[in-house]
Amino acid sequence: MRQKHPQESLGSLCELFGVTRQAYYDAAEHEKKTPIAHMLVLSYVREYRNNIPLIGTRKLLFLLMPDLEQHGIKIGRDQLFELLRFHGLLIRRRRRRTVKTTDSHHWLKKYPNLIKGLEVTGANQLWVSDITYIRTLEGFSYLSLITDAFSRKIVGYDLYHTLEAVGCVNALKMAIAGLKRDSPYFLIHHIF
Repeated sequence: MRQKHPQESLGSLCELFGVTRQAYYDAAEHEKKTPIAHMLVLSYVREYRNNIPLIGTRKLLFLLMPDLEQHGIKIGRDQLFELLRFHGLLIRRRRRRTVKTTDSHHWLKKYPNLIKGLEVTGANQLWVSDITYIRTLEGFSYLSLITDAFSRKIVGYDLYHTLEAVGCVNALKMAIAGLKRDSPYFLIHHIF
């Protein structure tokens, strides 16, 4: 603006825009320093990314702070995100691949939930079963669990390398072996 109106004083131009002369000089100085500061920040980022390729921006900022403070550069989290985004240096988040364990949209018969609304008043009235997938170095293992619904105690379990019924049967055998003689004769075994 000053180049377009050289006859006007700096004070009157600043007054016109509602800023002080000090703010004008600070902004001019900031504009001179910003590209140099950004180049320095980007060089540090590239250096860290060579050593730790998938380091995230927040951790990167934490590591950069001591180096930048030595040069008198202040940069915040959002400004660093914006700078890295502009230069294409943001690390894309890897989506976790989830394993779908239940398919309820099948053509097989779906049985009604008989325990819905059932009030359990003691142990060994209702057992619930479930299978949990556990990722191992060899692939997946399958943990079959049988839990007493009243006490929340695991009464039977088995870890098996396939989804064959063997794992579930072993867990059921363990649960039955743990039953006491005075247990109620009426026991519901519900499978999720």
